[in-house]
Amino acid sequence: MGVRRRIPAEQGRVAIASWRRADATGRAALPRPAIALAVRYALEELSENAEGNSVEVRVPPFGVAQCVTGPRHTRGTPPNVIELDAATWLGLATGEIGWAEALASGSVSASGLRADLSEHLPLFGTL
Repeated sequence: MGVRRRIPAEQGRVAIASWRRADATGRAALPRPAIALAVRYALEELSENAEGNSVEVRVPPFGVAQCVTGPRHTRGTPPNVIELDAATWLGLATGEIGWAEALASGSVSASGLRADLSEHLPLFGTL
């Protein structure tokens, strides 16, 4: 069973492409709704590609997704949590940053045995 999509694929691809085209300075100037759309679309892609409920990926304040097969949590804080900012998430999703690099730099907070997305990233090839 796939993820219930909320963002049309074309809109999501345009948002990701806009983020990729901008350099670091330009990305800071992107409108907040455009960043939010790109983040949420990438989270939907992750949930689709790594279907499951054992890991929660949080990108505050824009969105959250559950992914990766394994034991499902039902209450409280999940045992496997990944938290990161929008720029790091989009860098990982597009392949600009590697998982190990993001962890080593402290840009990603990952806790739990299953909190490793390295086999599921990047999400997007050439758009």
